[in-house]
Amino acid sequence: MNLDVSHAPTGELAADLHYRDKIAAVEPYGVDAIPDSERHGKPVSQFFIWFAAGMNFPIMVLGFVGVSFGLSLTAAVTAIVAGSFVGSVVMGVLSRMGGRLGVAQQIQARGPLGFFGNFVPVAYVNIFAGIGWAAVTVILGAQALTTLAPAIPFWVGALGLVSLQLVVAVYGYNMIHYLERILAVVLFFGFLMITVVSVTRGWQGGFGTNPHAAYWVGGVGGWITFSGYFLSFLIAWWPFASDYSRYLPDEDHVNRATGFWTFAGNFISLAWLGVAGALLGSSAAAGESPIAALERLTGPFHVAALLIVLISSFSQNFLNVYGGAISVQTLRIPVSRRTAVVIICAAAYVISLWADASFEAKFKNFLFMGAYLIAPFGAILLLDYVLGHRHDRERIAELYDARRVLEWGFIAWVVGAAASLPFWNLSFYVGPVAKAHPEWGDLSYFVGFLVGALAFVATYKLPPLWHRPAGAHAHALAGAELGSQPGTEMQSTAL
Repeated sequence: MNLDVSHAPTGELAADLHYRDKIAAVEPYGVDAIPDSERHGKPVSQFFIWFAAGMNFPIMVLGFVGVSFGLSLTAAVTAIVAGSFVGSVVMGVLSRMGGRLGVAQQIQARGPLGFFGNFVPVAYVNIFAGIGWAAVTVILGAQALTTLAPAIPFWVGALGLVSLQLVVAVYGYNMIHYLERILAVVLFFGFLMITVVSVTRGWQGGFGTNPHAAYWVGGVGGWITFSGYFLSFLIAWWPFASDYSRYLPDEDHVNRATGFWTFAGNFISLAWLGVAGALLGSSAAAGESPIAALERLTGPFHVAALLIVLISSFSQNFLNVYGGAISVQTLRIPVSRRTAVVIICAAAYVISLWADASFEAKFKNFLFMGAYLIAPFGAILLLDYVLGHRHDRERIAELYDARRVLEWGFIAWVVGAAASLPFWNLSFYVGPVAKAHPEWGDLSYFVGFLVGALAFVATYKLPPLWHRPAGAHAHALAGAELGSQPGTEMQSTAL
């Protein structure tokens, strides 16, 4: 096949594989910088993709917890809105970065952390997040399917869901955007029905502050911790925000609109379902699983409600699996994106079988631990883009230069993560500060973000931390990411 060429984001020539806006074609680009000729789409696409991803029952499950902290209904609602707002603002900024640079979010992190310094957070945080969230959504989808059709074992339902999600993730960017537009409409009406029916049937009136609640740590501490539930949900998406905007045209008005629509899609979906869950918090029966609660609360409409939960597992997992595959390729593991998708799906399936029992406790540990480590990662990405002038397209080639082994941003990430450790509050580990001052609530995200940001500001102007000298071997590493097969990071003439 004779490849045409186009201008890469650096202005140099790169292979042009004529992907454009084809839906039924396997995406040929892996973690490459997207050539200018392939830039397409509209900013509003970011609303559909993130709104559909947020229309998921786990958000309502998080909302249920407000009453367990002894919060009043008003406090619970304001905590949900605040956590969703802060996380969505950051998502909007990160999404803009994708349209500007044409590069996946995790590849962008090679800038401040270094080519290999980026491996640690990507290997643990991002792959862990992609697999873990895929498993979470498969569990709820398979539970809904088993409730609808008890003859179908959980393992069979989970396998079917994973298989379908695998196929879409293999097709990649355009297929995902196309299906998410459809799912956004379907899930809007589906969750509108669930909200109206469940609140109408389950509403028991507002609830006030309750110092005798199971997880009462004080009004302020409870508010901060509960708000962090929704913030942490979005923090888990931070390393993937640019992945779904990197094909958009690099134009100022497009970038601004991209940020707005990304914010709107995330904020509306999380605030809506979170508040709906909070309204139902006082009606949840002790020991009742989320799916059982949904079935009871929706009564005669439970079949439609369970079908919506089943469908919603796709809207989120298309992104989880695709993002996880990008993480695998960012680690330079010599596999195509197609193979990486299979790896992520297989791992998510195995974890879903293990985590099905005691799901809620494992879900919370997974949600918080990932967010604790991603928070300083997000701060460093944002500051590098602004203070470090990463928005300069002439610097994109640096992201593929393996001579930049380690940068000071990696140290800033380690410092931020370490500073948050005493504040961690997990079922298997409670940090000394969290143990001594439970009334402060869970401050881990804020401490990690702030300390990581300060560490970056203090070091980003220092000389490079660890760069290899120029040489043939280093140059070979810089360009030869995985060859030129579809779905891999190609060796471009720009690199």
